[in-house]
Amino acid sequence: MSKISGGCLCGSVKFEITNDFSQFHLCHCQQCQKITGSAHASNLFCQSSHISWLAGTDKIKRFDYPNRHFARVFCTECGTGLPYLVNKGKTLIVPAGSLDVDEETVFNVAPQDNIFWHERAAWYDAALAAPTFAGFPK
Repeated sequence: MSKISGGCLCGSVKFEITNDFSQFHLCHCQQCQKITGSAHASNLFCQSSHISWLAGTDKIKRFDYPNRHFARVFCTECGTGLPYLVNKGKTLIVPAGSLDVDEETVFNVAPQDNIFWHERAAWYDAALAAPTFAGFPK
C-alpha cells in the first residue's frame, strides 16, 4: 500500500499514513459542524497501526466531548484537526483535510455517504447550487 503524508497548517505536526482506509464519511451532525467550523466533517477511518507520527506530537491536544463518543484533536499552534484514536485505540479517524493531497492523490476509498443528513446546515443545499470559481470571485 502507498503512503500519504499529512500534517497541520503551520507545519508543526507531521505524519505519514498508509492509504488503506476502510470508511470515508461526510458527517453533517451539529457537533461536527462546531468541531470543523464548516458544513460537515470529512473523516476517513483506518486501523490505528497505519499512522507514523514524524514530528510535533508535543503540539497535539485532545478534547473529548463529555458524555459522547467523539473527540477533537488539533495542533495547539494553528488549530488544524488531526487524526485521533477511538474504539479503545483500535480505530484511527483521519480528517481528510489534514492529508497532503494533490490532483494525483487518490484515496483507496471514495466518500461513501453523508451521515446525519437531517442535521445538515440550513444553508448547505443552497451552497451546492452556488457558482464555483478557481479562486476568489472577481
